[in-house]
Amino acid sequence: MRISQRTTAAVVAFAAAAALAAGCTIGKDQTGAQVGEGSIKKIDALSGAQVRVSSKEFDEQLLLGQIALVALQAAGASPQDKTNITGSSNVRQALTSGAVDLYWEYTGTAWISYLKQTKPIADPQAQYDAVKQADAANGVTWWARSPANDTYALAGNPATVAKTGVKTISDYAALVKRDPAAASTCMGPEFKSRDDGFPGLEKTYGFTLPEPQVHLLNDAVVYPGIGKGDPCGFGSVASTDGRVAGQKLTVLDDDKHFFPTYNPAISIAAAVAQKYPQLEQVFTPIAAKLDTATLTDLNKKVSVDGQKPATVAHDWLKAAGFIA
Repeated sequence: MRISQRTTAAVVAFAAAAALAAGCTIGKDQTGAQVGEGSIKKIDALSGAQVRVSSKEFDEQLLLGQIALVALQAAGASPQDKTNITGSSNVRQALTSGAVDLYWEYTGTAWISYLKQTKPIADPQAQYDAVKQADAANGVTWWARSPANDTYALAGNPATVAKTGVKTISDYAALVKRDPAAASTCMGPEFKSRDDGFPGLEKTYGFTLPEPQVHLLNDAVVYPGIGKGDPCGFGSVASTDGRVAGQKLTVLDDDKHFFPTYNPAISIAAAVAQKYPQLEQVFTPIAAKLDTATLTDLNKKVSVDGQKPATVAHDWLKAAGFIA
């Protein structure tokens, strides 16, 4: 049966009214799932805004990037997925050069690696405030600090920890001096080279691990490597990574408090922040709910359970009431 244009228009109008009554559907996220209006409301000034969202290449960053993409979609923007850039310095360069508009960065990383400070600030809010103030000169605005602390850490294989009696990083440093072979350590490329990674750790704790005992691996391979105790009994980990619990690793106590606080927060090009100040109200309540336990659980869904970051992001935002 041929339907007239008038009838078609009436049907469309009825469907639109029904959608509004049921809760406005804004669009589809990266999974193809519908994004409806929850506590994130559509912002007229963001309608169609092509905000380029980036991230680093590891699971937590991919997850945070997808959370930003879904949130922007819910607010009425048309975000572009520029996530999965390898290396902290590369994604930072993409931001400062204007290739991307925003991503979640860590306060400790910015303070030590980008702003070239040597002493972390113990209080997380004071650390965030210092980064925000200093980075303004680089054309970067900071918003929405999460309370989650994704700090670097050293972890050990349970059997190795039990055999060596190592519970703290001071214990580990003593083991390096006493029996370097027993302190074989896996680590990712960034941890091996960054000032807030292994070089600074060696300096603070007063040890030098012989090169034959340093096993440079892709970060994703470090966790099972420590878990099996092959090729090493110790290794660098991220404290909120779900694979720490998945591999039953023992995190060593940073008894000299070397590692700074690494709160993820939105770092955004200042020009974009000025053009779309409404974005801050989108991300602030999301960041507030991303505490350490929550982020660790979400990471586990990706890194251990094998779910896609986009799926985990959508499901969490929906469960938290940000989208419908």
